[in-house]
Amino acid sequence: PAPGAEGTAAVPSAPAAPATGAAAAGPAAGAPAAGAAGPEAARSRRFPSITQDTARPEGHGRAAPGDALAARQWPMLSVLAATAIGLLLTALGHPRVGCLVIGVALISASVLRRVLPSVGMLAVRSRFTDMVTYGLLGVAITLIALVIEPKPVLHLPFLESAVRFTVR
Repeated sequence: PAPGAEGTAAVPSAPAAPATGAAAAGPAAGAPAAGAAGPEAARSRRFPSITQDTARPEGHGRAAPGDALAARQWPMLSVLAATAIGLLLTALGHPRVGCLVIGVALISASVLRRVLPSVGMLAVRSRFTDMVTYGLLGVAITLIALVIEPKPVLHLPFLESAVRFTVR
């Protein structure tokens, strides 16, 4: 580091999000005018030592007011509520119905992720990745629910041979 740059505090007006490229050395970042050299120019490219704010997730616009935060989480809350009901049904001795409810909840999460522009915390990765992940897990859990013994609803012939070689 440059002499005298150790232990310097962050400029209070510096933005919390990291700036890249030439924008980091601009006057908005608390740097001196263009053409200045030395420790001041190097300091403006560093992350602030004191965090002023948190960076918003990628792709989000303005932060909503405090009362609107819970309102935009309804897709995630509905999927979690359906999953909790499915787990409760499974614990109460109805594993097929419980697994069906969980599978349908995940499939509906995939549909909600596709249809709604803002789904709150249901959006974890890119839209495509979320849809594929939720959809495949939902279909897999639903298929498991349909082949659960006793009296499976769905008969898959290759499962008999697989179970014969592994369990029986």
